[in-house]
Amino acid sequence: MSSHRQSKKRRYVTWTVAGAAVVAGAGIAAQTSMAATTWPAQRTYTGRAFDTCAAPSLSAMKAWHGGLYGAAAVYIGGKNRGCSQPNLTASWVKSVSTVGWKLIPIYVGAQPPCQTGSSPEKLTATTAASLGASDAADAVAKSSALGMKAGSPVYLDMEPYDITNTSCNNAVLTYVRAFDKALRAKTYRSGYYGFTSSSAKAIAKATDKTDLPGNMWYALWDKQNTTTTDWPFGATQFTNHSRGHQYMVNSKETRNGYTITVDRDAWDAPVAITG
Repeated sequence: MSSHRQSKKRRYVTWTVAGAAVVAGAGIAAQTSMAATTWPAQRTYTGRAFDTCAAPSLSAMKAWHGGLYGAAAVYIGGKNRGCSQPNLTASWVKSVSTVGWKLIPIYVGAQPPCQTGSSPEKLTATTAASLGASDAADAVAKSSALGMKAGSPVYLDMEPYDITNTSCNNAVLTYVRAFDKALRAKTYRSGYYGFTSSSAKAIAKATDKTDLPGNMWYALWDKQNTTTTDWPFGATQFTNHSRGHQYMVNSKETRNGYTITVDRDAWDAPVAITG
């Protein structure tokens, strides 16, 4: 298990009496990234977002709204999801969306066969295609059950691995393509979370782009709130509101009496369609 998912297991929400100064939130825009008329218009958020292992309580989300962040990532499923989600229900999604939050669905599916550590679900060259399709079906079912409608994105979480291991990398790409293709067949947009030195690089540098994700959420912990100035790949890749950047991790922050340890994200990409 990578340090990224291990850090998330230590996260928690605490009750405090301290407040914190915040800055104005960011806006929302509707974009269309696919030509087919059967696709709902893409909902895009541009601004700061946060991700944390377990979805915070509704009270915490209400207390944090209107401050530094306008969007929150939520772990909707996957056998490698690091935390239980007692708060993450369709009612919670509806309520926080009504408050004004934009949501970023992330799914922790099968992990690479050459990845260090243990994971409840690992893919192999033999199972990559079938696992990709079945995990995508599960991701769509979980999204739909939470009230995240067709046209929403799902960001597939792929933790670091040795991308110079050709057989391992090829198996990962097979899995990602199968996941992406099955996701889009159900009219959900494809997204991908990965590390610039490994899992994200594997997608960005792949020679064959067929059925690879259209939105990239890259982990680069340089503390730079941007999706452009530190973009590590080709300038023409993942343009037109298709990038998220996880730029800081394990930031313990208090707002209006609620403390949450979060990762900070710069966001200019699709978010869930709710309501």
